[in-house]
Amino acid sequence: TVPTKRQRSSVMATVVEQAFLLQTINQMVGTVGYDAVIICTSNINQERYWQKRLEATRGQAAREGALILAVHEDWGADGAGNGLGTLYAYTKARAKAQNDFSIDLDAKIAAGWSVAMFHTAGKGTRLAPLPGSENNNKPGVKLPSVVMVDGAPKELTILEAVIRQTNSYAPHRKGRCSVFWGDQVFVPSAGTPASGAHHADILACLGPMPSEQEWAQRGLEKYGLIAVNAAGEAAQVEKVSYQTATALLATFGEIAKVGASLGSFSLSATLLAALLTEFAPEITAKVAKLDSDPHFWMPMTLSAEAYQSVMGQKKVSKEEAGAHYTRMAAFKNAFCAQTGSTAVLGSIDAGSNCYWWDYGLIKLYQKNNLLTTVDSPEAEALRTFLGIQLERTKGSSLGATVDDASVVLASDVKAGTIKRSVLSSVACSHVDTEGSILINVCAKSVRGKNLVLYNVVDDSDDGLSLPDGTVRADICMPGKGKVVMTSSMETDGGTMWKVRMDGNDMSFEEAYNANGSVDLLEAQKMLAEARAAAMVCLK
Repeated sequence: TVPTKRQRSSVMATVVEQAFLLQTINQMVGTVGYDAVIICTSNINQERYWQKRLEATRGQAAREGALILAVHEDWGADGAGNGLGTLYAYTKARAKAQNDFSIDLDAKIAAGWSVAMFHTAGKGTRLAPLPGSENNNKPGVKLPSVVMVDGAPKELTILEAVIRQTNSYAPHRKGRCSVFWGDQVFVPSAGTPASGAHHADILACLGPMPSEQEWAQRGLEKYGLIAVNAAGEAAQVEKVSYQTATALLATFGEIAKVGASLGSFSLSATLLAALLTEFAPEITAKVAKLDSDPHFWMPMTLSAEAYQSVMGQKKVSKEEAGAHYTRMAAFKNAFCAQTGSTAVLGSIDAGSNCYWWDYGLIKLYQKNNLLTTVDSPEAEALRTFLGIQLERTKGSSLGATVDDASVVLASDVKAGTIKRSVLSSVACSHVDTEGSILINVCAKSVRGKNLVLYNVVDDSDDGLSLPDGTVRADICMPGKGKVVMTSSMETDGGTMWKVRMDGNDMSFEEAYNANGSVDLLEAQKMLAEARAAAMVCLK
């Protein structure tokens, strides 16, 4: 059958779009990136770990020569929220830059440095038990890609993947501080447009304003949304219906584009300084919890009535919402008068056909890692991003039979059959598996399908023969020994967080609490020693 003109046009558009996405991925390298990288962690042990790790992988994640500033949020139990948390992390990073490196970060940004901040907080309940195996260091969860750390091959971490991905924005954000989340990788289909038209901008997958029917079909009521008017000004609205959105935006002017917000935003040096001044009392006292969307962008872009309506859905009283709106309106008016601006917030379009690889759930971790074994344009893009498109068995010694789809990196597997699976840093005498992910595994044998085995060391003579869909992650706790945590692909770690499941000595929550004071570097050393001892049995 001869393709119609429309079909040929569609195929050509897909080919051109894929080529553009691959071109964008090729810009996501360690030779391009931010002048300073701030990592906001949950505790001092994570701060120390990421300071050392990211300095070691400069040129592979953060760019060569980048200033690494890992800090931790020592706020109240509920945290500062990602709004105040951003400002507080910046003040700590600024102090660290001055004290440890004799660098005036304010002056550097004002002079044109591009700075990025990555928020990594969160327990990772729905990715359990993997974050527990990294001693609660959720962004340290490993991916099938090799980086060199102190001369030795190691897996790329989720955070390093996010840093690598966002590097492409750095050349277009001079004199700004960009803020990203540490567990999602995306490839923008709209390229990397320059920031600077507004003092704040937020990433969104924009498209034409849909009809009510299209709104429902695309499920836009499930997302935080960015609307852009004809003047290029942006407004933030929460998860609302078409009717509610149009009502909230009634005073915003003609809507030109709308789309799901990615949450990530950037601030000019001028706006950053103004926000630090405005919220200095809260930062100094370490009180309050404010998020960027509901407490910064919404009150600065919606009417008072619309803002109070949205916050009412969040169980915030009209009086409380009104008081905060009044504060932010006064801030916006003063800032615009000082800078000659008419609006504060704009949007950077990431495109409506992004590739989006989320690793925040165990099922998504499985899905997006197994994507590397698929024959599709998106799979090619992911393999290209991870650096495994041309070498799917890089650094491996294989006596096992491995199909063409599988990815086996830095591994030694002497016998067996590996089908449609992803293995990295695996040392086994025998592996029979299909549809599985094995990351940093050492055992005499592994047998099973649809497995996720992570940081597993097993020195038994029988090896591991596991039920379909088994998830296992070992936790090394110096002074406390090793804890084996098992689950399944059907288990939601968030739902089962407090439950001590059959076969486990701890619940996910108990493991999280036991990990609280663990030194990450010592735990990694303990894991390496256990692996080395088990390796002796394989020879």
